[in-house]
Amino acid sequence: MRTLYPAIEPYATRQVAVSELHTLHVEECGNPEGLPVIFLHGGPGAGKSAYHRQFFDPTRYRIVLFDQRGAGQSTPFAELRENTTWDLVKDIETIRELLGIERWVVFGGSWGSMLALAYAQTHPERVLGLVLRGIFLCRDDELRWFYEEGGASSIFPDNWKHYVEAIPEAERGDLLEAYWKRLTSDDEDVRVAAAKAWSAWESGMLTLEPSPDTVESFTQPGVAVSMARLEAHYFRNRAWLEPGQLIRDVQKIRHIPTTIVHGRYDIVCPVKNAFDLAADWPEAHFHVVVAGHAAGEPTIADVLVRATDGLADKYAV
Repeated sequence: MRTLYPAIEPYATRQVAVSELHTLHVEECGNPEGLPVIFLHGGPGAGKSAYHRQFFDPTRYRIVLFDQRGAGQSTPFAELRENTTWDLVKDIETIRELLGIERWVVFGGSWGSMLALAYAQTHPERVLGLVLRGIFLCRDDELRWFYEEGGASSIFPDNWKHYVEAIPEAERGDLLEAYWKRLTSDDEDVRVAAAKAWSAWESGMLTLEPSPDTVESFTQPGVAVSMARLEAHYFRNRAWLEPGQLIRDVQKIRHIPTTIVHGRYDIVCPVKNAFDLAADWPEAHFHVVVAGHAAGEPTIADVLVRATDGLADKYAV
């Protein structure tokens, strides 16, 4: 079984102004002459992490990571204005052009898988390969499954109790809107409390085995506020996608070498999402493994590293 590559540090970081409002934090790691890859983090709003660099052979890859609008070290923090899927797609192109990259590999998990699909379907001529993990398509049934009663709540009723108790009983008929109201409150204490409850619910189901450390990291205010606000913002707007758009437009990218991996016991993004995508994409290498949602789960990491190694074998000089 393959494991992550050793930890590395960036060889370059920069702040990239993509509008009068937003500035992105961008870093490059690995080999400056290597095969370019861009890593698209989850959330939205979760930001990149140091271990995200480790899915790629640093001797063969030029690894580009960035914090999406409002996330991580990008500014302004947790900003909702000028923050849509199509703004992010433009940002990816801005970064590519700034770095002088003609074509690159696109790697994304969870929300990042959705963004990777949106980018690739908009700019297929710029994508050498796709590595997609924990498929999320931002469809109504996916959002109801996780954020309203009757889906994930039936599997984790103990975690659900804490999530739902943050909202008065009279408002529990539409929990996404109830949380949105609090996450955009003028009262900072209200915003932080709602963000921590939202993030505790999500992070409590990221891994197959319980991981208190994961929950603790995701409920820190600096992560919880940006993640919860941006997720609610995107999800209530259905990510500015047409219904079924990402599966409908698979035909634009079927020629791109692609690996899809999904945990069989993923509660955050049910495995049906990946089956639905793969059904219209027979050319993709599709793997279902014994795991939850997180990229660091051993069986998921194994497939991801094998996929990036395979693309390096195919393209790296």
